[in-house]
Amino acid sequence: ISRAMQGMVNREPGFRAVMVRDGDYYIPLRKRTDIARKHRADLMISIHADAFNQASANGASVYALSTRSAYLAKRENRADLIGGVGVLSLLDKDKVLAGVLLDLSMTATLESSLGVGTHVLKSLDGVTRLHKKRVEQAGFVVLKSPDMPSILVETGFISNPKEARRLSQPAYQQKMAKAIFSGVRRYFQQKPPVGTLLAERKRKSGKVHVIARGDTLSDIAHRYRVSVADLRRYNRLKSTRIKIGQRIKIPISS
Repeated sequence: ISRAMQGMVNREPGFRAVMVRDGDYYIPLRKRTDIARKHRADLMISIHADAFNQASANGASVYALSTRSAYLAKRENRADLIGGVGVLSLLDKDKVLAGVLLDLSMTATLESSLGVGTHVLKSLDGVTRLHKKRVEQAGFVVLKSPDMPSILVETGFISNPKEARRLSQPAYQQKMAKAIFSGVRRYFQQKPPVGTLLAERKRKSGKVHVIARGDTLSDIAHRYRVSVADLRRYNRLKSTRIKIGQRIKIPISS
């Protein structure tokens, strides 16, 4: 599934996938996040298959880090994070300021993780049964990066014979990969990282004005400092007549 998703990611303009590993060998959990940080990843996705002691357990899940994680609560671990890894370098800050910046970074990272996780979960809902209807939170090691959004996707239960058979089928693997990437792409299109192609595309797409009672095209043009001619050309309007509820795209200059 990861390999299938890698191909999809790399074919999408503005995206690039880096695999933590490309074969069937073990990499320590901490090393996995180190690799992602080395490449300054905007998101780390850990893809797994679940298992349980009852064969009836089934469904896909998406996890983000829990703020109640014992790892984050331990002072020595927070001290390691303050020491500076990845893009969150706090070595030149005093302890109080470093602690505040770390908390802010962790809050923003968690919000991003939950956001992208929600989009991925919605996409998976169209392909397979969900084990839980919301993004779950846990203290998995691969999620413990304060400066990098991370999600863990459980694609199904290999302890469930029916799901194990499906997970071994290339066509189903493609469906799962497409669903995961679809959710990721939708999130980043809405909230693109600064300085990326997606951010530039969103900037150039301009604003959208929803016509309210009393609006005229000339009023809208004046409000956004564009010409009526540009508004008509940008929206392919044959006349200046508009109606309530109509959506008008506002062009922006380069």
